[in-house]
Amino acid sequence: MRRRLILVSGAVTAMVVVAFLVPLSLTVRDLAVDQAATAAQNQAEAIAQFIALSSPGATAVEVVANTPLGFGEHDASIIISSDGGDSRDVVGSQVPGDENMEAAFNGASFRAKVEGGQAFYTPVLLPNSEDGIVVRVFVSDEDLTEGVGRSSLILALLGLALIVIAVVVADRLGRSMVEPVRELSATAAVLGEGNLNARVTPSGPPEVQEVAIELNDLADRMVRLLELEREAAADLSHRLRTPLTALRLDAEALPADPGRDRVLEDLDELDRTVDFVIREARRPARTDDSGACNLSAVARDRVEFWHPLAEEQGRGLEFISDNAPAWIAAGSDEISAMIDALIGNVFAHTDDEVDFTVAVASAGLTEVLLVVDDQGHGFGAEMAERGHSAAGSTGLGLDIASNAAKAAGGTLDISSNPDGGGRVAITLPRIVL
Repeated sequence: MRRRLILVSGAVTAMVVVAFLVPLSLTVRDLAVDQAATAAQNQAEAIAQFIALSSPGATAVEVVANTPLGFGEHDASIIISSDGGDSRDVVGSQVPGDENMEAAFNGASFRAKVEGGQAFYTPVLLPNSEDGIVVRVFVSDEDLTEGVGRSSLILALLGLALIVIAVVVADRLGRSMVEPVRELSATAAVLGEGNLNARVTPSGPPEVQEVAIELNDLADRMVRLLELEREAAADLSHRLRTPLTALRLDAEALPADPGRDRVLEDLDELDRTVDFVIREARRPARTDDSGACNLSAVARDRVEFWHPLAEEQGRGLEFISDNAPAWIAAGSDEISAMIDALIGNVFAHTDDEVDFTVAVASAGLTEVLLVVDDQGHGFGAEMAERGHSAAGSTGLGLDIASNAAKAAGGTLDISSNPDGGGRVAITLPRIVL
């Protein structure tokens, strides 16, 4: 926008300057020519008057011989025609012999274009003289246009200065309009990255100031809405405490056996999950520094947690790891939730006795790969859409996993494995501690 404003202002000013200075330059040239022509004409008339007022009774040759030619700055000549015009005598500057001066000898004053410039002719009539006398003043082309080049250069510099001034003014004006818009864009980008404390100082034209005020109001409303959502989520999660406590009392009243211990372990895990949900809901904002964890260790722990349920359903659950360091830039709670979502999808969307594996392996020197393979019927890419499910669930499992992968700087891909079952592969960048 700023560049366009500068270009438009420069182009418009240049057109105005050209439209104004070209006619002005031509006018200056014409004035210079007219001034030089007037001076030459006056010089010729002055010489002619001096000759006409010379001593009466003198011959033409005597009069001309006593006539000074320094009445002006241009070259002057006096031509005497005698013997009926058969011979001509010239006093002063040389005159080409082929110049036609018959009209001047016949009493007419005129000017004519000659080689190298212009000549001005003025006749002189002497009483009692049969000889014709003509005063000729020559003005060269350089004298006719003297000072025109300098004037044109001055006008050109003036036009260039006007264009530069217009461009500078347009640049300042454009900056005053563009800088507030850039600040708006930068603030919007910061808000989009999750920093809801960013605000813009209204400046620039009134319309841009209105946009800045509305952007600040929008950010304030977003903060209020998020605070309400966090409090609501935390309150809802906290309300789970009562049924969980009752469930724990019921479980503890059961006879001591492995099943009772398993239920109590599940309740402990559910308590930790509720605590995590409450902490996440009350956390003011996401930050990039969310800790680090060993993906292989977290995945092994989650497989061990789900292994008893897999045994109850007759599933084969295998954990595969190359035992290489698999440190990633994400907290163990987030990665646990991600792996739980993937394993939970297998239990929710495949039949009992369907085997599956969880594998962690290196993907080059800079990435770590987490793959969950099942031997079910597979699924389409639409399963990654938030809220979509073909089995009556909420459809948030893969979305949770995808968001966790993106937060850690990775990607999630859904495909089919060679056996036709579903495959979810998550690629995460490796970090060095």
